Amino acid sequence: MKKSNLLLALAATGLLAGLIACKKETKTETIYVDNTPPPPPPTLYTRLGGVSAITLVVDKFINNCATNAFIGARFAPAAANPDRLQVLRFNLIDQICAGSGGPCQYKGRTMVQSHTGMNITNPEFDTLVVQLVKAMTTYSVPTKEQNDLAAILLPMRTDIVGK
Repeated sequence: MKKSNLLLALAATGLLAGLIACKKETKTETIYVDNTPPPPPPTLYTRLGGVSAITLVVDKFINNCATNAFIGARFAPAAANPDRLQVLRFNLIDQICAGSGGPCQYKGRTMVQSHTGMNITNPEFDTLVVQLVKAMTTYSVPTKEQNDLAAILLPMRTDIVGK
């Protein structure tokens, strides 16, 4: 009997230990000292440096594209006409600003409308992307922000290439 009592006691102890280990967790509520939650993480717009930094990158990007041997001819008409160049510039600034969470509003045509009839190829689009990366690198835009901006802009490829 002593052996069976010992086994029963061990089994009961094991069951009790298991119940204690499996106790129901209680949810805790975050309480803020001043009753306000912490601010949200900064937007990509903020991390890029705002509209002034975006403007610098866009200006460098347009120059890179206009002087590039492979795609420069695509930008020649805009580069030759100051009014057209300003429209392109402002549209690019607004597009990046708005797409990155900034206060700007893109007012230009859709990418399909803007590029229909141009028959832009994948290699041309890829060269354009390289020029944007070079512009961002010139102004020391961190890799994470470059990648986050690329995630916003690269899906436009289907609206631009082959139209």
